[in-house]
Amino acid sequence: MARVFFPQFKKGKQGIEVEKGSILSSARKLGIEIPSECGGKGLCGKCRVRVEGKEALTPRTEIEKSFKLGRDERLACQARVLRSGSIRVFIKSLGKYTILSDTIKDEIRLEPFVYKKNGKVFWQDRQIDKSKGRIYGLAIDVGTTTLASQIIDLESGKRIATLAGKNPQASFGDDVISRIDYTMRNKNGLKELQNIVIKEINAGLTRIAEEKGEILEDIYEAVVVGNSTMRNIFFGLDVSSLGVIPFEPLTCEPINRKAKELGLKINPQANVYGAPLIGGHAGADALADIIATGLYKAERPSMVIDIGTNGEVVIGNKERILTASCAAGGAYEGAAISSGVGAVEGAINNIRIINGRTEYETIGNKPPLGICGSGLIDLLGELLKNGIMSRKAKLKDDFFITPDISISQQDIYQLITTKAGLRLDQDLLIKYYPATLEEIDKIYLSGAFGNFINPDNAILIGLLPGARNKVIRIGNGALTGARQMLLSREKRRDAERIARKIEHIKPNEREENFSYIVAEKMYFEDEDDLRA
Repeated sequence: MARVFFPQFKKGKQGIEVEKGSILSSARKLGIEIPSECGGKGLCGKCRVRVEGKEALTPRTEIEKSFKLGRDERLACQARVLRSGSIRVFIKSLGKYTILSDTIKDEIRLEPFVYKKNGKVFWQDRQIDKSKGRIYGLAIDVGTTTLASQIIDLESGKRIATLAGKNPQASFGDDVISRIDYTMRNKNGLKELQNIVIKEINAGLTRIAEEKGEILEDIYEAVVVGNSTMRNIFFGLDVSSLGVIPFEPLTCEPINRKAKELGLKINPQANVYGAPLIGGHAGADALADIIATGLYKAERPSMVIDIGTNGEVVIGNKERILTASCAAGGAYEGAAISSGVGAVEGAINNIRIINGRTEYETIGNKPPLGICGSGLIDLLGELLKNGIMSRKAKLKDDFFITPDISISQQDIYQLITTKAGLRLDQDLLIKYYPATLEEIDKIYLSGAFGNFINPDNAILIGLLPGARNKVIRIGNGALTGARQMLLSREKRRDAERIARKIEHIKPNEREENFSYIVAEKMYFEDEDDLRA
């Protein structure tokens, strides 16, 4: 039996005994994330690790030989334990991740479901504890790539602490389809994915308790949002129906569970509320965006664009709300791009081409590791403006930012395909509403991607509609909406009421020539328009 160590991690320094299986599976057992966009199928090559003690592993596979691996490098999904020995594994893409937890200010009347009365703590009309003086709540945004949460004082609305990190489910695949597939192919897959995300949230809560004292018993309610897959996995609900036609959840209804049932390390009697889903892959996170922006109360229609691994677009006002979602994949989060990385320290996040010279900035001013989403948007815009890429999205040769970091024609194809789907949803929802771009009051950008991109370059390449003066960044709108549903009964009632009224549109089913119009959106405007 071999022992596999991960020295970069506290929980991996003692190692794990392994009789068989891959390095990737060993990491998963320890709760250590190794990037694996393809879910361990040997397609992406992103699970590259450096290994000491490779004699205890199987020889390189044909899949590994197709990648340019260094002498001591292996793909974690392909390298399997063969014989006894000591194996030390170093993850190459390790870096501190930048997670967006900034939110807009709440302008609501405080009326939480949890309250104190006569020395007792109640949730609605049910006593759940004796009062110890403090009543807190927890807002949680379970993203496909990231986790963000906030501990909130339910009496003052004050933010006590903010937690942010990567969703460890990413080692099972970078998109929801990979994770749905994992639950369908593995008997305990759903429970495994549920446990790993709750364990990560608990680890963050434990760190906060160490800093601020024993406050976890004072958290009496949590509100959870996420796309349809992420919310349902969190609560241990079957997600298989989201992976097959017609791609709908088994139920869109809100959920209430006790914390002790889920293993969440807050007060055991605390209520854990899962906000309702809209339909399809449009989940509680999109609903939370709608609550946060207040567009459901507005006279004029506005749009919300939330670009992530899943992309959601909303248009509406108090009369009518339409939403559409598309599996954007991870292209703009660095996935499927040869030099792409997430928003880690060292990621190129800002690029300019001036007089033929490429200038860039990196997150944390660290040496460049690759290009993250905002940098990819800038790069496409700069290549287009400088005539290096044609309006038909063609490159003559690979373009190098550094000697080791470049973008290829295949990368361009991945980016414009994702761009086309996101932009088409925007244009079609405006058409279906119906409205014109001029009639749209505001365009809200939600999520990390929307918060950090250069809107001018995003408009230039056609990712966003050309109305720069209407663009408003709202930070993590999903977390804002979750917090407001935690603090306000009215907001929670609003969410449940409008969730049933929102029309979830599936453009691919409505448009006869859907594939053709997607292809049209892949390319760029005429050169005369770009110079205008």
